[in-house]
Amino acid sequence: MRNGSLIVCLAATMLSACARRVPEPAITTPGVPHVSWIIMSGDLDNPDREFVCQSEPRTECVVPASRPDSRVLSDVHIYYHGAGAETRYEGSIQIGFFDGSPAAHTVKTNMVVKKAESIMNQSVSDIVTSTPGTYSVDFALVATVTDTKKTQSIQEKIQIVVR
Repeated sequence: MRNGSLIVCLAATMLSACARRVPEPAITTPGVPHVSWIIMSGDLDNPDREFVCQSEPRTECVVPASRPDSRVLSDVHIYYHGAGAETRYEGSIQIGFFDGSPAAHTVKTNMVVKKAESIMNQSVSDIVTSTPGTYSVDFALVATVTDTKKTQSIQEKIQIVVR
C-alpha cells in the first residue's frame, strides 16, 4: 500500500514540476484586461506533448506538419485575465494552422471572469494542416469591465510556421 501511495505522490510531483505556468505580460497594468496563450503540439494520445510557444516570453512558433502516416494535433490554450472586477470577453479567435478551412476553426468567445476569480481559460485542439507554410492565429476580442463599462479592444495576430 505504501509503494502505491509513493508512486502516486511521485507522479503528482513530476507532473506539477513539468506543468507550464500561465504566461503573463512583462508589464501588466492593474485593472486592464488582457489575454495570454500557450500553443502545444503532439499526437492523438496527447496534443500537449511538446511545448511550441507562448505569449510571454515570445518566441517563434513552429509546429510540425501532419503527414498521412503521422497526424499532428495541436492544443491552443487561451487565458482570459480578470481586471479586478467582473470582466467579460467577447469576440472570436481564428486558428489558421488547423486542417481544413480557417472559417471552420473560428472560435466564438463569450467568457466571464468573475470578480472573485483572476483567470478563465479555454482550449482548442485539432489536427494540424499537412501543408507547410506560415499561418496565423487571430484574436479579435473586446473585454468589458462590468462595473465601469470600460472596454478594451484586444487585437493580436500570432504567426505560426508549419514545417
